[in-house]
Amino acid sequence: MPHFLSPLRYPGGKRKLSNFIKLVYRSNSLLGGTYAEPYAGGAAVALSLLFGEYVSRVMINDVDKSIYAFWHSVIFETDQLCRQIEETDVSVAEWTRQRSIQDRDDSSLLELGFSTFYLNRTNRSGIIRGGIIGGKAQAGEWKIGARFNKADLVRRIRKIARYRSRIVVSNLDASVFLDKTRPVLDQASFVYLDPPYYVKGGELYENHYSHEDHELIADLIISFTTPWMVTYDDVKQIRSMYAGEPCLNYGLHYSAQDRYKGSEVMFYSDGLIVPDVDDPARIHKQEFNRLQRELQF
Repeated sequence: MPHFLSPLRYPGGKRKLSNFIKLVYRSNSLLGGTYAEPYAGGAAVALSLLFGEYVSRVMINDVDKSIYAFWHSVIFETDQLCRQIEETDVSVAEWTRQRSIQDRDDSSLLELGFSTFYLNRTNRSGIIRGGIIGGKAQAGEWKIGARFNKADLVRRIRKIARYRSRIVVSNLDASVFLDKTRPVLDQASFVYLDPPYYVKGGELYENHYSHEDHELIADLIISFTTPWMVTYDDVKQIRSMYAGEPCLNYGLHYSAQDRYKGSEVMFYSDGLIVPDVDDPARIHKQEFNRLQRELQF
């Protein structure tokens, strides 16, 4: 599986689709174009494509101001963010202080961005409003600093910042983002959407959707001429919204709240060539390298 590139931990298994999407790029001659992601979250796929030189630029968007503040800090206030990571204690007292920042209206983007990062790395499953790893009494097997390797996290952030001229970050509702980006995307571009889950979205995300929200996004993306792909939890309501669009099923293991295996469905634009693999979320290095070689000829 691809190694960790993002500094953020995020519910779901989007990172595991990185190799599959790279093969989609090669299969459809999309190399060197623009990659757009309305629900950036940890931006794992965007970073994998950027670092691998599959794309010329990435456009990452998130309506959640906390997530946007983190990415803004990574790109525009790199040194200050890294200094805070290196110098701030990883403790329950500091966790309490950082959590309070999320509820303030006067926080700077750097303050909010660092708070988001701190809570993401110290909360169970990375959920910003979730509980602290090990509990406030720190009586669990895992302690608050279990996912807070400062040196490694600073390294990841500094690597991302080196690509700042090729990263566009925005804080828009996904529907607005799609409307605004449509005119600047061409047939060499690619849009990947991983909206909040239809069933468990309210448990995992600050900005979960109503049925009508999901319908709006479906109507918008289906109308795109730019190649696109959407991944969802596999439920009848979503299948109805994307009825008639090409699709495939696969399984993912999640680790938010509790561990379980879920069935996902992937919809994609008509005419998009998708690689013939057993499981898009489990393309191991040897298989990936073999398929890449085949697609180069």
